[in-house]
Amino acid sequence: MALPARLAFVDVETTGAQPVRDRVTEIAIIRVEDGGEVRRWQSLVNPGMSIPYMIQSLIGITDDMVADAPPFAAIAATVRELLDGCVLVAHNARFDYGFLVNEFKRLDADFDAEVLCTVKFSRALYPQHHRHGLDALIERHGLRCDARHRAMGDTEAVWQFVRQAVAESSAEALAAAVRKAMKAPSRPPGLPAGAIEGVPEGPGVYLFFGEGELPLYIGKSVSLRTRVMDHFSAAQRNGKDARLAREVRRVEWIETAGELGALLLEAELVKARQPLHNRQLRANEEVFALRLLSTRTRAAVLQRVRIGGSDPAGWEALHGVFRSCQEANALLHQLALSYRLCPRRLGLEQGGSGACMACQMKRCAGVCAGRESAAEHDARLLAGLAAVSVKPWPWPAAVLIEELCAHSGRRAWHVIDHWCLLGSAATEAELEVLLATRPPRAFDADVYRILARWLERPEHLQAVQPLRASS
Repeated sequence: MALPARLAFVDVETTGAQPVRDRVTEIAIIRVEDGGEVRRWQSLVNPGMSIPYMIQSLIGITDDMVADAPPFAAIAATVRELLDGCVLVAHNARFDYGFLVNEFKRLDADFDAEVLCTVKFSRALYPQHHRHGLDALIERHGLRCDARHRAMGDTEAVWQFVRQAVAESSAEALAAAVRKAMKAPSRPPGLPAGAIEGVPEGPGVYLFFGEGELPLYIGKSVSLRTRVMDHFSAAQRNGKDARLAREVRRVEWIETAGELGALLLEAELVKARQPLHNRQLRANEEVFALRLLSTRTRAAVLQRVRIGGSDPAGWEALHGVFRSCQEANALLHQLALSYRLCPRRLGLEQGGSGACMACQMKRCAGVCAGRESAAEHDARLLAGLAAVSVKPWPWPAAVLIEELCAHSGRRAWHVIDHWCLLGSAATEAELEVLLATRPPRAFDADVYRILARWLERPEHLQAVQPLRASS
């Protein structure tokens, strides 16, 4: 057998995915020596805390089931004995390993073991397949699992998979796969063991924390695990990611049903939590648009109109979405050069009489010097502003956008009206309430930009379902 001589196949069920905060509720171990099983053992564990309802529903372990079970302290000696001298083998093994490390740490005891991850093992041996979760392995290899999401059922399935892989692979391929499967992922030195191993593959938002409760950074990805690991793979390099990785002490994440949900949630959380290292998506109540006052004879002829929180359906002749005067002025400078507009009439220069400096340099067509009418000047200005105006809403009323994550089965619905997010729902019951209440429209610049970009992709339009106007 081209594997380490002593293996301990392990699976733990837990109250959640955070090993520093959550606790073990069940553990199973199959000890294997020289290719043969020598002992198997399992036990429910009283976590000393309530098991979230979602976890109870998924796994089937309830608070009542663990009420009379031993705490981890009572089984720690047995666990250590079964794992002694073995390579710990599990599916996404660093997750289980992290929970064991933290359970022993609570007892003021150390725990250390070499780890072999069968997710990496499967990827190395079967690169032609894209999915390597335990459900995929069970289906692909015809494994028997009498109790999915229970500790011994999952442990037995992993043990079957390894035996099958050994039987149909060459010694050379097995040796290479073992090397890859036992390679530990990069992690910042201050991050506890197991803190990132539970990060899922699907879409969502992740939050990095330092010593305090204020997030250091909030990000999003269609593959949370890949993106988080990418951050930490830069830990030994210079730059922003390396500095951030050195500060991280805790990682949290929120799964979503798709990319749009992750984008919208990231924007919401950055505004609400104000993370130290995020520069974009900050709350800004000063967002404004520009309105041309064509009847005004003196500069400046552009009025700044606040639009943050307003209803876009009521806007008239507004152009652009700006977070600051600097952002608006940068655009106006660009338009002045492109369309030979007068900086003075645009409010970019102090008022005066006669030709402006740009006119003297032949960069202004001369409205300031009477060489063209204000109407001619402003027609070019409106043509330039049209390119940055808020896009027309393509539907007569609100729309419903549904997302479904193939990886997790998670669903979500987003109700959008005139570029405003009215709300999101994770269940059909929540959606029914949302559609019945339909909060008022309130414009958010970040939500607008997210939706405008997302809806530019033709494949996303297939998920849009127009709704009838509310009465």
